Amino acid sequence: MELFEQGRFPKEKPCGEGLMPAGVAVLERMGLADIVGGAPFYGVRYHLNNRTAEGRFPETQGMPFAGRGQRRRHIDQVLFQAAAATTGAAAHTGTRVDRPLRENGRVVGVVVEGQPQRAKLVVAADGVHSRTRHLLELDIPLKRKRFGARMHFRLADEHKQPPWIDLFIAPGYELYVTPLPDHEILVAGLAEAVVLSEPIEKTLVRWCSAQPLLAARLEGAEQVSAPHCIAPLAGRARCGVMPGAILLGDAACFLDPITGGGTAQALMTAELLVSYVFHGVGNHDHWIWAFERERQALLRDYRLLTQSVLWLARHPKLGATVLSLLQISPSLFSHFIGVAGGVRQLFSVNGAIPCRAAKLNPLPLDCRNQERETLSRTA
Repeated sequence: MELFEQGRFPKEKPCGEGLMPAGVAVLERMGLADIVGGAPFYGVRYHLNNRTAEGRFPETQGMPFAGRGQRRRHIDQVLFQAAAATTGAAAHTGTRVDRPLRENGRVVGVVVEGQPQRAKLVVAADGVHSRTRHLLELDIPLKRKRFGARMHFRLADEHKQPPWIDLFIAPGYELYVTPLPDHEILVAGLAEAVVLSEPIEKTLVRWCSAQPLLAARLEGAEQVSAPHCIAPLAGRARCGVMPGAILLGDAACFLDPITGGGTAQALMTAELLVSYVFHGVGNHDHWIWAFERERQALLRDYRLLTQSVLWLARHPKLGATVLSLLQISPSLFSHFIGVAGGVRQLFSVNGAIPCRAAKLNPLPLDCRNQERETLSRTA
């Protein structure tokens, strides 16, 4: 197995840095949870129009009861080092993958700094702006373009670090606040992609000052990182797989970070992929479509929830009404937070997460067409 990484570790990446309970569970199964560490958080608090609603992660058998806030540069370095230490793996940093290598409609490897590297399977985990997705002509044009920017602060000693992810919703933007180790917090601003009239650092400070609760928490805080921006925030593929290749994590689909599950989803789907690859990658690609069906089933409810929260953020009056109703029913609110945390199904209260239900979950149309073409070639 060859692993190619263009950057070098540790490296920064704009991210909400909140790892949801389902992602923590994957790290525990990998034996990496203690090395990753992090500050615990027990749910999400929504702040809208001077109203605060707390949603705690539900107790779910076999799942952690808390998420963790941790710097993305640390998580990525731990995961890369673990991959590099795997028997049979060769890991390379500072190495650019030029393009996928295709023959007769199938991906058969990659070109790395001008040299072809052949492989039975190519897994592209190159992020929301995936170059591989673009070169494989799998991109879906975005209808809504948003940007995100984040900074880190070390709180003054007299200020407590609440064990929650806080989401402040305001007209035109949202602020996403995550607790981190060493008395630090991440503050990320999310908004529609528009031309800013001032430096992004000033914009973030202005947004924070407009939220009294957050402004009080940041009083006397030390800014410990420069602003880091990303735009657009979303990216989608017409199909997350094709013969010989799989897009993984944000490269396959990422709607928006407003519900905070990107890192957990990447870990969950990577673990799912390992369970398929473990049984052997043969000379046919039939198993790829079963993996994609199961991945679609695994992430379906989370994506529905994310779309709903994005819609409510654009309609603050209705959003305030929904928050009031959820405050009346803490168990229902906890259930929705459990969906965001990857430990609950949207339309079930028993905590079960759909798995091995591939036959019941149809693929997107482009995937179905590719699957039929593949099967006809190998029949």
